[in-house]
Amino acid sequence: MTAADHVSVSSLLTSCSRLLYALRVMRNHGITAASMNDVFKATVIAKLMYCAPAWAGFTSAADRAKLNAFLRRCQRLGYCSQEVPAITDLFDSADDALFDSILKNSDHVMQPYLPERTQSQYNLRAKAHSKELITKTAQLTDNDYLVRMLYKNIY
Repeated sequence: MTAADHVSVSSLLTSCSRLLYALRVMRNHGITAASMNDVFKATVIAKLMYCAPAWAGFTSAADRAKLNAFLRRCQRLGYCSQEVPAITDLFDSADDALFDSILKNSDHVMQPYLPERTQSQYNLRAKAHSKELITKTAQLTDNDYLVRMLYKNIY
């Protein structure tokens, strides 16, 4: 499975490029750099990050390279500030935000998939969360959001 099965990265980049046309028109009408950066985050970054925790695990290295190249081009053309992080950092922050919201909300629909930690007599390394790891199956992959977050937050 790849991101192409869920999200077409090329169509996503085409859509974001169309948004850049609107930003170029705004820049030609005298919008300030700070306002341009705010509009860029509210439109382009929001479009790139929409449902990212669901599909980001399926992106290939080539997909992430295309997304990073697009962000670098936007920085070079002055649509956003130089402090815009790489796409993998944006994906990680979106994953962390979703995982934190699942942990903090006991009524979240994904909460049943995170069983409480069982007590053991072993003195193991402390986890960053109080949930038990999912039982490993033949289907366990890095593409599964919950597995990625549970294992990521252990270390």
